[in-house]
Amino acid sequence: MKQTRLDQLADGIFAIVMTILVFEIRVPELTGIVNNKTLLDSLMSLLPVFISYILGFSLLFTYWRSHHFIASILVKNIDTKFTNLNAIFFFFIGLVPFSSHLLGNYSNSKVAIIFFALNIILIGISLFRMRQYAIRSSTIENMPFTKLENEHANMHIWFPVIASVVAVVVSFLSVYIAFLLFTLAILFNLSDSSTKYSFRIANIFLKKRLK
Repeated sequence: MKQTRLDQLADGIFAIVMTILVFEIRVPELTGIVNNKTLLDSLMSLLPVFISYILGFSLLFTYWRSHHFIASILVKNIDTKFTNLNAIFFFFIGLVPFSSHLLGNYSNSKVAIIFFALNIILIGISLFRMRQYAIRSSTIENMPFTKLENEHANMHIWFPVIASVVAVVVSFLSVYIAFLLFTLAILFNLSDSSTKYSFRIANIFLKKRLK
C-alpha cells in the first residue's frame, strides 16, 4: 500500500467523525409561544452537550495531528502490520462521537465518564503501539529524531491516558473534577510547550529526591 493512501484514509475518517459530532447537537423543539427566556433556558440545558462536543472535537484534532506526524512525517514507508495497527487506532477514533455524546447527555453519570475515559485510553495505547512499531520495525525507515524528541512525543501520547485513568478514579468523588482532567489532557496536547514544562517540573522533583 502506498503511504498516500493511508494519509487519505486517515483524513477522510477524521473529517467524517468530526462532522458527526455536531450532528448530535439538536436544536430545541419548543411548543407554544417561545420567548427569549424560554429559548435561552433550553440552550442552557444543552450546555453539557456543547461541552462534550468541544472536548470531542479538540480530542480528535489532537489525535489527527499526532497520527499525521507518525504516519506521514516520522515514517518514510509503511508495511502491512503498520496499516493493521492504524486500523485499530481508527476503530477507537470512530467511537469518539458516541462516547462524547454519551458524556454530554449523562454528564453526571460515572458510567459515561468511564466510557469516555476508556475511549481515550484505548486511543492512546493504540497510537503508542503504532509509534513503537514504526520506530522498531526493521522494514520501516524513519525520519531521524533525538532521544529527547522521542520522550516529548511519548509524553504527548501518555498524558491524556494517565489523566483519563485519574479521571475515572476521581469521578467517584466529583464528576466536575473528572471533566476538568479531560480538559487539561486536551489542553496539554494543544500546547507546544507543555511537555517542556512537564519535564522541567519532573527534573525538579528528581533533584530533590536525589539530595
